[in-house]
Amino acid sequence: MSTYVYGIAASSHPALPEGMGGVGDPPRPVRILREGDLAAVVSEAPEGLRPKRRDLLAHQNVLSEAGAAGCVLPMRFGSVAPDDNAITSVLAERAEHYKERLRALDGRVEYNIKANHVEEAVLHQVMAESPDIRSLAEANRQAGGGTYDDKVRLGEMVAAAVKAKEGDDAAALQRALEPAADDVSVGPESTGWLANVSFLVDRESAETFLAAVEQARKDMPHLEVRINGPLPPYSFVEPGPAEPAGTAAGGTETGAG
Repeated sequence: MSTYVYGIAASSHPALPEGMGGVGDPPRPVRILREGDLAAVVSEAPEGLRPKRRDLLAHQNVLSEAGAAGCVLPMRFGSVAPDDNAITSVLAERAEHYKERLRALDGRVEYNIKANHVEEAVLHQVMAESPDIRSLAEANRQAGGGTYDDKVRLGEMVAAAVKAKEGDDAAALQRALEPAADDVSVGPESTGWLANVSFLVDRESAETFLAAVEQARKDMPHLEVRINGPLPPYSFVEPGPAEPAGTAAGGTETGAG
């Protein structure tokens, strides 16, 4: 029977949730595997597990319960090992890494920020900032719309200018929020978003970070900025970029996707 992993904690963690229900139907009992100074929160892995809402919530509920009294390194939904021995072996082999991460992430949460352009607003900006685009647009207007080639050229110029602004605006947004965070993880590019960045934030300083997001929205009204969190710090368990759990749909969200 394969083993499902919810998270990793110190073996001395005071409130690891043995016996509660985890993923699966019926829910598989949660248990604790200990190896030296570390412990893994696990259960049996049900066959054919899919990211259904019930199981996503079960995964997050186990992490919430486990993390209520101390730091837990969250594993992503669907983390499965061949058996218990495989997990304890990894805990032993990577003990220093996980202990360092437990120290670094203690008392911290993740906020994921995604942004894209408000189309009409960014087109106004592009027109205002480019004399060449303005002059060609005006020439086309005076010519009753312009020739086909002129229309194509104008469209290409606008598209190139908008694309350039995507990179500039993504960098500006990240710079605006970095001072209010302890660490940053840039996520993979995704269609429809010019920025996809996760920020590690001290739980007690979350209001400062949220205020920085609101200020960025005011300073860059041509951006639609969406925030998802607070989340367990999924993107900071391992080094490098990672896609945070949850699905942002506007505003500030909590809970599984």
